[in-house]
Amino acid sequence: MKENKSELLVKEKEIVIPGQTLANGLDYLPSNGCYRSNNEIKAKVIGLAKIKDRYVGIIPLSGVYVPKPGDGIIGTVSDLQSTFWIVDINSPYDSILQLGEAVGEYVDLSKTDLSTYFDVGDVIYAKILNVAKSKNITLTMNDYRAKKLVGGKLLSITPSKVPRLIGREGSMIELIKTKTACQIIVGQNGVVWVKGEQENLAMKAIMTIEKESHISGLTDRITGLLGGEKDGE
Repeated sequence: MKENKSELLVKEKEIVIPGQTLANGLDYLPSNGCYRSNNEIKAKVIGLAKIKDRYVGIIPLSGVYVPKPGDGIIGTVSDLQSTFWIVDINSPYDSILQLGEAVGEYVDLSKTDLSTYFDVGDVIYAKILNVAKSKNITLTMNDYRAKKLVGGKLLSITPSKVPRLIGREGSMIELIKTKTACQIIVGQNGVVWVKGEQENLAMKAIMTIEKESHISGLTDRITGLLGGEKDGE
């Protein structure tokens, strides 16, 4: 009798669907979002395959940002290389900001350290320039809104809730800005930057929208929240 050979059937970060077989054999073990059925590891949810050593898991797509060209995003610089920055954009995929897409002038790299422009930990608003088939993401600062975001606070919401936070023709986000005297920038990747007089109140309103976006009368509740409390209470 021929032995069953262990075999991995998906690649790292490949999109998988419930019931799909991700691996055969007992050499692989199910992790988050997966289960074993006889000799197979199958997906419980739709998401991105995550493979580490012998473990096969899934990063659920609900709540995960899937980048698209043209999206405006908020990211945090996580590393510097010789001619580019690596930026965390709240996505499972790698994101690169090349020097030519970040700076509109000639830079002599033998004399200039990239950290003079952006350093690890810096927060930026940028646009998705390209999404390769390999899912590597390139960013650009070639947009009138693109800039380094100095100070303020960051919070994350489910990316699918971004339209509800912004509201029809920007009505909801303008309400929060006006009532809290805050600058607020919303990235389509679900990252929100808040800076101003009543940051805590603005963030409370944003998280209320995140939790209650499916409930009717949301605008009235947010109006009451913003009008009836002071920051820090």
